[in-house]
Order: sequence, then C-alpha cells, then structure tokens
Amino acid sequence: MATPTQIERFVAEFEHSEGVRVQNAPAWLAPLRKGAISRFAELGFPGPRDEEWRFINISPIVQGPFKLAKAPGRDLTPDHLRPYLLEEVSARRLVFVDGHHVPELSSVGGDLNGVRIESLARALRERPADIKPHLARYARHQDHPFTALNTAFLEDGAFVYVPKGTVVEAPIHLVFVSTARSEATVSHPRALIVAEANSQSFVLESYVGLGDGTYFTNPVTELVAGPDAVVDHCKLQRESPGAFHVARLQLHQSRGSSVLSHSIAAGGAIVRNDVNAVLDGEGADCALNGLFIAGGRQQVDNHLRVEHAKPHGDSREFYKGILDGQARGVFTGRIVVHKDAQKTDAKQTNMNLLLSETAQIDTKPQLEIFADDVKCTHGATIGQLSKDAIFYLRTRGLSEPAARSLLTYAFAGECIERIENESLRSVLEGLLRTWLPQGVPLTGVLE
Repeated sequence: MATPTQIERFVAEFEHSEGVRVQNAPAWLAPLRKGAISRFAELGFPGPRDEEWRFINISPIVQGPFKLAKAPGRDLTPDHLRPYLLEEVSARRLVFVDGHHVPELSSVGGDLNGVRIESLARALRERPADIKPHLARYARHQDHPFTALNTAFLEDGAFVYVPKGTVVEAPIHLVFVSTARSEATVSHPRALIVAEANSQSFVLESYVGLGDGTYFTNPVTELVAGPDAVVDHCKLQRESPGAFHVARLQLHQSRGSSVLSHSIAAGGAIVRNDVNAVLDGEGADCALNGLFIAGGRQQVDNHLRVEHAKPHGDSREFYKGILDGQARGVFTGRIVVHKDAQKTDAKQTNMNLLLSETAQIDTKPQLEIFADDVKCTHGATIGQLSKDAIFYLRTRGLSEPAARSLLTYAFAGECIERIENESLRSVLEGLLRTWLPQGVPLTGVLE
C-alpha cells in the first residue's frame, strides 16, 4: 500500500500546478479537478489486498518519484516519430508528446465537413459547452484512483467529434508519445470521442516511447456512441521497456449503436488496461478483441467489464495472451446483465499461450446475470504449443525454432485478422513478426 507521503506528493504537485492549468479553462473544470484530487487522496493507490489488483505488483509505480511531464521542446521532428506514425494507414493525425499537443507534428488535413479533430485543451477554451455534457461523465473517478489522478491533472488530450449522419472515410490516428527523459515523468493524456447518431468512424490510438528511460503514462479515453452510430476503435500500445502504462477505455453506447474495439499490447514493464462498456440502449452491439504479448519480467493486466443495461444487446469478448520468460499476465472479464436487459446475447473467450515454464497467467471470467431470458457464455484456456504440431511442421522441413514461431504467429494472427481496416491489419501483421518471442524470422516461411 502507498504511504501517506507518496500520495501527498501528487497532491502537492496538483496544488503547485493548478494555478497554471486553470488559465483559459472553463469555470466548471476547476471544481471537477479539485474533487478528483480529493477523491484520489481518499482512495490512495490499490494494493495486493484489493481484489481487482491483487494479481499485479504496481509497487514500482506507487514508489516511483514521478514528476509531471512538461511541455516538449521543438527538437522532435517527424523523422524521429516516423516508425510510429503508421503512414501506410493514410490517417488524419494528432500527435501529443508527454501529454501535450504538438501541431507541428500533426496532420489533420483540409475540409473536415463538420468533423472536429483537435486538442482537448483547445476545445475546452473555444467550445466548452460541447465538452461539458460528456467529459468525466462516463469514466467516473469516484472508485478508481488512477482515473481520479488523470481527472485531477486533466489539461490536454484529444477531442474527436463526428456529427450526425457523417461518414468519416479516413482513419483518425491519435499518437501519444513519451520521451523517456533523464528523470522519471508522468503524463495524464485524456481523449474524448463523440460519435453522433448514424455516423461512422474509425479511431486509432497509439502509445509509444522514445528511449529506454522510466516513465509513467496514465491515459483515460471516453468514447460515446450515439443512436445507430458505428465506431471502430483500435489501441496499439508500444511503450518503452521500462515504462509503466495504466489506461482506461470507457465506452457508452446508445440504442442500435455498434462499437468494435481492438487492444494490441506489446510494450511496457507494467501494463494495466481497464476496458468498460455500458450498453445503455436497446439493440446495442459491442465487440472487444485483444492481444497481449509479454516476455522477460513484464506484467500485463487486462480488466474488462461489459454492462448490458437494456434489452436485445449483443457483446463479444475475444482476448489472447502470449507469455514468455518470467512474464505474468492477467485477464479478468466480467459480463453484467441487468434485470431489464432481456434477450441479451453475450460471449466471452480468453485463450493464453505459455512459451516457457516460468511464465504465468491468471484468468478469471465472470458472469453476473439478473435477467432470465439471456444467452451468456464464457470460457478460458491456458496451454503450450502442441508437440504434435511442431513435429508435423518439422517433417515438412522447418527447424524446431521456425516451427514454434510459425505456430505462435498463427495463434496471435487470429486476433489481427479481426481488424477490418486492411492497411492497419497489414502493418500489424508485419509488427507481429518482429514481436514473436521465439526470435526466428518468418520471412520465407510464410511466403
């Protein structure tokens, strides 16, 4: 558990920097921030006695001497970021460095036809009335210390608004970069995505690190899907090896809306992803797909919660984990079906592949059903590569390492194949080959 002095350090930094953040901000934002830091001070950091956190050791985060990251200088150029910009995807792009928007590195493009792709700080200054109905309404901070910390230090991030009936053809790419400076820093990026009724859009979030230093990224994303809106969402996490990443994605869906969200995690020393979806409209549809890859002593914790609040809702969860070395993975999935959510159809699947004798996975699928006319299933598997499959591939001329790599790639590839954007899928397939723990190139094997 965190000591009072560790909590007080964040509180003191909040009080020291609050005067700067309130400049040009709407009047209603300051009470929100102050309430959040007060709630964080009450909650403190979670520890091993907290049921939702007991499988992951976050003491390096709790004890780390993190300082709030400052606005970046102008020494970064597009060439520094080129490996992370995914230019093959041809997206409209917003770039944030250490939590601050950098217009010089962004490329939003020309006529947006009413679509807004801008920094949250700018939207708060110029259009606070558009932000207030949604910001911090869905990702509540009252029961989550890291969300409370993010809300308290809320300053900048991304604002994406898709008007009613608008189809956005090009993907929207939000790039969050941490520079891993000489001192340990923390940033609290915030993203608000609002898709109005009958709109269609695709939003990609990337989290990357430059250098091998220690830093802490604490992002929160709120995605609001209006009636009959269709939103594809993908999060690609490629933090530095020494980074800590604790994130929350909060989905709120209205009647007939459809949200397809992917999570691809392959970096960071300690990673925690909370994904919460509330299907608050009849006939809402939600699919949560995920792939996490960890080696060495990495820790990756995925917490999913899907709430069916209205009838005729469909949800699908499909997560896979690949763990090597002494890595530890966690999957906790909870489906909650409220009393009035009759005719719910929900399915949850978690599959895990352990590539070493010392890798660990804790998986905990859960169902909480308060309605009597539903179809709900869940399942989890933990296994190793099939010796028979390895033997078969070796009889076809592959070495044992190549056979193991090919089988691992096939296991992970099922998640990548679910991404509908062809350009992004192709990029991720290439990245997947470099992430394979077996370390054997597949060039020629897959051709």
